[in-house]
Amino acid sequence: MSASIRTVLLGLAVLIVTIDAAAAQLDTVVVTAMKRDSFGGAPSETLPANEPPHLFVLKRADHLITRVRVTCDTRDFAQRRAELKDTLRNMIRSAAGTATISLGVGDTIVVDLSESDFDDLINGDMRPDTSSALVVIKTKISDKDTLRAAMQRVNSFIATTPKAGRSEILREGDWNLTIVGPEQYRDAIVGLVVSDAKHTAEMFGAGFGIAVDGLEHRVSWYQKGPLDLGLYIPYTLTITSAAH
Repeated sequence: MSASIRTVLLGLAVLIVTIDAAAAQLDTVVVTAMKRDSFGGAPSETLPANEPPHLFVLKRADHLITRVRVTCDTRDFAQRRAELKDTLRNMIRSAAGTATISLGVGDTIVVDLSESDFDDLINGDMRPDTSSALVVIKTKISDKDTLRAAMQRVNSFIATTPKAGRSEILREGDWNLTIVGPEQYRDAIVGLVVSDAKHTAEMFGAGFGIAVDGLEHRVSWYQKGPLDLGLYIPYTLTITSAAH
């Protein structure tokens, strides 16, 4: 292997080791269908023409999620809030009794719902005698799962959870996917890039150098199927002649 190739591959190895540890925290990140999010993920249904992922890691999404509005129109304000809190408690208890359902709050990053969140979650609704809280319902996705089966689990949870008083649980969000800690797959993706760079350099032979740029970018993703994601890092690989 030429010195120029060894230097580049060593640089890639150093990059793997020195990634900021904070970036690897296992946040539950929402994979949206139509817009880029703050983690740099590509749109999940289509890819920009200038960012085709030549190399990617195929990963099944961790959850199918949807947002629900837990609402109540009991006239008395104190009673209305009490009924909403009882329904939210019923949701937490019902979810705890399942193997696949969990509850969360948040938009781009979803964190677990707890009773300490109730007062902040409950707000006035469009009508003056109505209050509501927005909650995310998640269901874990298994290797053999189907989109229909995952959706049915969530819908069944909504239908069977006891509602206190005049409370209702209304699904109003799109169906989205989540991935837990996308940066934990960085090493696997960079490993693919290193192997591809080495193979490409060997094909060109002696007298050529190789450079890889862009691996400082965060892990991105796009949707490969109803429940599957392609994880990649946008990068460029350049072959140069040692004569220049």
